Amino acid sequence: MATEATATADFQSPDFRPVPQPPDFHPEILVKAHDGLHFWQFMIAGSIAGMVEHMAMFPVDTIKTHMQAIGSCPIKSVSISHAFRSIIKTEGTAGLYRGIAAMGLGAGPAHAVYFSVYETCKKRFSGNNPNNSLAHAASGVCATVASDAVFTPMDMVKQRLQLGNNTVYRGVLDCVKRVFREEGIGAFYASYRTTVLMNAPFTAVHFATYEAAKKGLAEISPDSANDESLIVHATAGAVAGALAAVITTPLDVVKTQLQCQEQLRQLLQLHSVGVCGCDRFKSGSISDVLKTIVKKDGYRGLLRGWAPRMLFHAPAAAICWSTYEASKNFFHELNDSANNSGTIT
Repeated sequence: MATEATATADFQSPDFRPVPQPPDFHPEILVKAHDGLHFWQFMIAGSIAGMVEHMAMFPVDTIKTHMQAIGSCPIKSVSISHAFRSIIKTEGTAGLYRGIAAMGLGAGPAHAVYFSVYETCKKRFSGNNPNNSLAHAASGVCATVASDAVFTPMDMVKQRLQLGNNTVYRGVLDCVKRVFREEGIGAFYASYRTTVLMNAPFTAVHFATYEAAKKGLAEISPDSANDESLIVHATAGAVAGALAAVITTPLDVVKTQLQCQEQLRQLLQLHSVGVCGCDRFKSGSISDVLKTIVKKDGYRGLLRGWAPRMLFHAPAAAICWSTYEASKNFFHELNDSANNSGTIT
């Protein structure tokens, strides 16, 4: 009888273990959701997310660019409010959106590459463990190397338009033509190496933090594991964006200097200020730019613009990931409807 009772207890014990079940079931949900989309669907979702993110946060990016660029000369350091008032006073509200066309042209294709490469690499690197943070970080690095090759030229155009006014460039096309004619095609990729070196750690921290934060937030309420809410994606994205932004600010300052050094020289000459150190650096190396910034402004110069950068990336990442995940959910439902109706997608 004792043996029979023990066997009965052993047989019934799995039914009384509800706590271990959600972790075992949760990864299966994530893998199924990932495999349910086609490559082109990841590209469209990423393109939409990138354009929505950058267009919404463009004024903050303009302020950040002004703060970082102005800091290259022995001019008094400016705050966020000072940079904002300066732009409004000299160019009006339109000054906050100068270069937004270049951003729109670059953000869509770049983010299409960004997210599709990330999802492809994540699937390949994760194997049977979709919660592998190292795989997420490595996938983010691969994504940024590919997407920056698409985005860097238009980012350079965007930043020059942000710093200039109609006395320098009349628009995106005029900027592209003049830079190509006066400086050559290399000017469009002057900061590519720095951009990749900056964005590699940025995306590694960003994606690893986002996936971990999303998983952690979802586990707070395991009963809703199948229905991740908008607040989970937004919160996880904001945390990931803010952390990654602060860590990589020094390299972002270097990138801005390399992209805008010629533009700064032209602006200063137009206003009869002289070059005052804003002429070309001795070389285009990252170490040379770092030494120059530290020599002129000290180590605090490497953190110039960190506040607007964080204020940009935290909500930007929240907007981007929320839009991206919403777009993915739309395609999941579209694929499910097509499969149920027998239509091949």
